[in-house]
Amino acid sequence: MIGEAGLVASGAKREGDMATPVGRWALRHLYYRQDLLGPVHTGLAKTVITPQCGWCDDPYHKDYNRYVSLPFTASHEVMWRTDRAYDLVVMLGFNDAPPVAGRGSAIFLHCIAEGKTSTAGCVAVERAALLRLLAAVTGDQYLSIDAGLLP
Repeated sequence: MIGEAGLVASGAKREGDMATPVGRWALRHLYYRQDLLGPVHTGLAKTVITPQCGWCDDPYHKDYNRYVSLPFTASHEVMWRTDRAYDLVVMLGFNDAPPVAGRGSAIFLHCIAEGKTSTAGCVAVERAALLRLLAAVTGDQYLSIDAGLLP
C-alpha cells in the first residue's frame, strides 16, 4: 500500500502531499509496540514505542523529520496509535541526512492500518509480512520503490 496521491519522484516530494517517494531507501531503525507484539527479532536497531513517542513533521522546527519525545510543542505525529498501523514502524532513509525543510517527513515502512486503503506517503504492508521481513534483515538493507517511468 502506498500514499493516497500515488508515487512521486523523490526530488518532487513535499511535506503533506500524500505521495510516496520513488527511490532506494535504507532501512534505518525499527520502532515497535512491544506491549502488543512482544519481542521483535531483527538486525535493525530498535526502540520500543511508548505513549511519549512522536515524530516531528514541522518543517520550521530544528527537529524536523526526527523522533521526538512527547509532549512536544511543534507539529508532530503520535507514534502510539490505536489503529495498529504503527505496531511496527521502520524509519526509511528518506530526507534524513540531513533533513531538508519541507521535503517530506515520517516516510516509514509500517503495518496496514485497520480500514485504510492508502497511506499519507508511507509504504504499508501486512503485519505478518513485515515481521518476516524484519527477521531477515541483517546489515545494510534497502527498500526499493519503483514506479517505472514517471512523467
